Amino acid sequence: MERRELLTALAAVAVLSLSGCAIDRYAIEPNAQPSPSPTGSPSASPTVSPSRTPTVPPEPTPSPSTAPAEPPVLVKVPLPGGKIYSLPGKGNLLAWTVDDGIDSAVVAAYARFARDSGTRLTFFVNGQNRSWTDNAPALRPMVESGQIQLGNHTFSHPNLLRLSDAGIVNELKKNDAFIRNLYGVSSAPFYRPPYGYTDARTEAVAASIGYRAPVMWYGSLSDSGLITPQQVVDFATSWFLPQHIVIGHANFAPVTTVYPQLLDIIRERNLRTVTLNDVFRV
Repeated sequence: MERRELLTALAAVAVLSLSGCAIDRYAIEPNAQPSPSPTGSPSASPTVSPSRTPTVPPEPTPSPSTAPAEPPVLVKVPLPGGKIYSLPGKGNLLAWTVDDGIDSAVVAAYARFARDSGTRLTFFVNGQNRSWTDNAPALRPMVESGQIQLGNHTFSHPNLLRLSDAGIVNELKKNDAFIRNLYGVSSAPFYRPPYGYTDARTEAVAASIGYRAPVMWYGSLSDSGLITPQQVVDFATSWFLPQHIVIGHANFAPVTTVYPQLLDIIRERNLRTVTLNDVFRV
């Protein structure tokens, strides 16, 4: 195959994939399967993250606010029970969620972006990542105001299917203690199982300690691994839609270079960004 044809094929595969958190394929049980997606939702196919050199993204250009910093006036709905893939009902809401936080500079850029634009975000935090400690001074005021919500993504990002019941409890409790101590809020009842891997047992164990809302996604920026800025924009174009929960990652710099384009998509579609706490009564 010619080099140009090979590159084109690889790009096509990347655009068609809908990745969640980067996965260590050797850490997964051979028979483990990701949770099924809802009707009409593409299946989630986690990708392997390449090795990376830490990068410092440029300061994003401030853009006009697309969502007020004050919470939107909504009639909250009860938690549905079980996995949550999308926001209920019809409307123009978008839940932009961000996982992991491997790169502290990317988390810093997200914090500046939220501060400058007023965008409401839900972060699913892994406490083992230094980024959440490094950037606590910048994030804490927005967490306190409710503009940013912190959900539980476990402390060290393991595959819950491989853990004992006690191991699941430890991961969630340790991470919640980290969030409480640093930010003064609880992450319950929302959690995102790493890689999207979950089953009835893991959900029952999580629910037994107050985590009764496993949050999945209906669309992805597919940036758990390193992709190009244009691919981030393309995925946002596909998935920034009304009532969608979209997953992104604070792991690699490209997303930090296209915030204005992502805001343009939100603005052009008349979407309002919301946190999960804005929508659900807990």
